Amino acid sequence: MSLPKSLSLRVRRRFLSLLVGAACAGAILPAAAQNTPFDLGPEQPGRIRAEADPAAIARIPKGYRFVAPGTLTVAIHPGSPPLGTYATDAKTVVGADPDFAQLVADSLGLKLALVPVAWADWPLGLASGRYDAVISNVGVTEQRKEKFDFSTYRQGLHGFFVRTDSKIDQIREPKDAAGLTISVGGGTNQERILVEWSRQNVAAGLKPIDLQLFDDEAERLVALRSGRADAVVQPHAQLVFVAARDRDIRRVGTLSAGWPLTSDVAIATRKGSGLVDALTQATNGLIANGTYRQALARWGLEEEALPRSETNPPGLPKY
Repeated sequence: MSLPKSLSLRVRRRFLSLLVGAACAGAILPAAAQNTPFDLGPEQPGRIRAEADPAAIARIPKGYRFVAPGTLTVAIHPGSPPLGTYATDAKTVVGADPDFAQLVADSLGLKLALVPVAWADWPLGLASGRYDAVISNVGVTEQRKEKFDFSTYRQGLHGFFVRTDSKIDQIREPKDAAGLTISVGGGTNQERILVEWSRQNVAAGLKPIDLQLFDDEAERLVALRSGRADAVVQPHAQLVFVAARDRDIRRVGTLSAGWPLTSDVAIATRKGSGLVDALTQATNGLIANGTYRQALARWGLEEEALPRSETNPPGLPKY
């Protein structure tokens, strides 16, 4: 398809990316089900389960009222495999976060009810009591801690991925990226980090990083696969899924989403509800008995494992 030359470069590029994205969107579930080691079927026979944890149950406040009696109601945004997505039946929510939610519910001796939500809606829904918790790749920030309590359960990581035939072996610190062309989302935290990396490289007498800024994943991957970029960086879990599905990219490094600080992902609950201590205890019990790591491994996310869960740790500052 040819486009009128009168269109601006940005409009032309955006139009092409929408075509690519539309093509991918129409095929992502069948392709994922057939071409990845991940089970996206609604039955989930391989889902890891846990026994009730008396220590965690004892920490549930006696006056706490669950949204549904005997049930842990958890909100999840099903928009980012392998963390959370719709199964091949287009209605069941599956992924690493649903698996972890099931483990937590098991530990607390409760049934699990998953509520699919749009990402932008979870804060209001949680504050208004529509669900007991949110388990959906929510990072701990100082601003969010003003309204919510947090129990950490996974590292927040960005991933550096290259083509499988690339000669790049490692990108873990600024000097590893000197002189490379990296595809990244414009206006993202990843861009902020790489701008600082490039500044540090120049100050050290190394080459700057050439950042290619794109609006969506389809554009970033096209740039990488076409050879216009040496590497792509975005949330690690997303690229783990793409690598397993397409088998033409590989990981060469990770960095904290809050670099130079750490940035952990956490279960969010209403501020002062009292449920946070039970959730932290449940998570630490799952870490200790090994089911936590088994559940992460099921989705290729062992690298994001935490050694222990914390309640309301220091979060990312306001930028």
